[in-house]
Amino acid sequence: MLTSTDRILTTHVGSLPRNEKLADMLIRQEAGESIDTALLAHEIDAATRYVIERQVKSGVDVGNDGEQSRVGFQTYVPRCMCGFGGESKRPPARDQIEFPSYARQMAARFPHSARLSNAPAALSAVDYVNGAPIREDADRLRQLGSGFRETFMTAPSPGIVATTMLNQHYDSHEAYMMALAAALANEYRAIYEAGHVLQIDSPDLAMERHRFFGHLDERAFLKQLELHVGAINTGITGIPRERVRLHVCWGNNDGPHIYDIAMATILPELYRANVGALSIEFANPRHQHEYEALRAHPLPAHMLLVPGVLDTTTNFVEHPQVVARRLHEAVAAVGDRERVIAGTDCGFGTFAGREYVAEDVVWLKLAAAAEGARIASDVLWGRSAA
Repeated sequence: MLTSTDRILTTHVGSLPRNEKLADMLIRQEAGESIDTALLAHEIDAATRYVIERQVKSGVDVGNDGEQSRVGFQTYVPRCMCGFGGESKRPPARDQIEFPSYARQMAARFPHSARLSNAPAALSAVDYVNGAPIREDADRLRQLGSGFRETFMTAPSPGIVATTMLNQHYDSHEAYMMALAAALANEYRAIYEAGHVLQIDSPDLAMERHRFFGHLDERAFLKQLELHVGAINTGITGIPRERVRLHVCWGNNDGPHIYDIAMATILPELYRANVGALSIEFANPRHQHEYEALRAHPLPAHMLLVPGVLDTTTNFVEHPQVVARRLHEAVAAVGDRERVIAGTDCGFGTFAGREYVAEDVVWLKLAAAAEGARIASDVLWGRSAA
């Protein structure tokens, strides 16, 4: 995994907006409709080429395929795994319960999108049965991603699959988690063996405090966190930690977020993950202050920090000077300029048909991150005055 040896590098969390035609095809395919698979493959290739070109033009150093082939960042797994069907009844977030007007607004906002609260459930034993799609994605990125300094690919954690695609088969949550870890290990290794950095998307480590685990007290939630991190470590066994980064967030939405668990509370458990980088929200207005948590719980020496310097739920384009300030604060908290890479709070297209930020604004935001990283780097490497 590259470090910021002579300047602050830039990356993002993974998903990027899909065009309307591609999004519609993925949503209809998920719904079980018959679609033209050759046309879908063509649309995925064209969309991937486009988002890679736009990332490079925006100044992204460590880029990916934008998850263009996936209907959702974790709900795509039935394409490679068996055992799923029917419908989950995912618990609502506390924000949705306590603020019904917000819940109604959200329901009306994305009338045609991928399944989220009603994703397929685990109806029988889950198993990995089709490695072709991930190999195709990895090969496509390898062929098209030469403009990046480094490439990465995402895959969901066992925990976020388990808390979204609910268990209706296994005797316990732990048994389901371990089955998912064994299955997803195939996805993780395929990405690593293709030469890409592996990013584990694990919003469950923060977000599910007030959703799936909303009935637990904080101590009990932290015990679940231990289980979820352990499942990640099981899944990535044999992959060097310097080739893995972990993304954690409180949910990619513009809700109140007043019940989010504090970063300082979960950091010690996050540090138990056998990964080389931690990608976590800091642009979210509920968490911009939490660099103090890194001072209370210093980042392990082997880890890089990928702080979110862009909010992925608003069309405001951050001023590069704001980005630079956020990066200065991150470097000060970590104590090492080379272990900080500018990132985003979350993805810009986590589910097909469910984008908060307009596609043409996304590229301006990423360009602002690159310019802000340049401004910060000039100061941090002594090329200009603060």
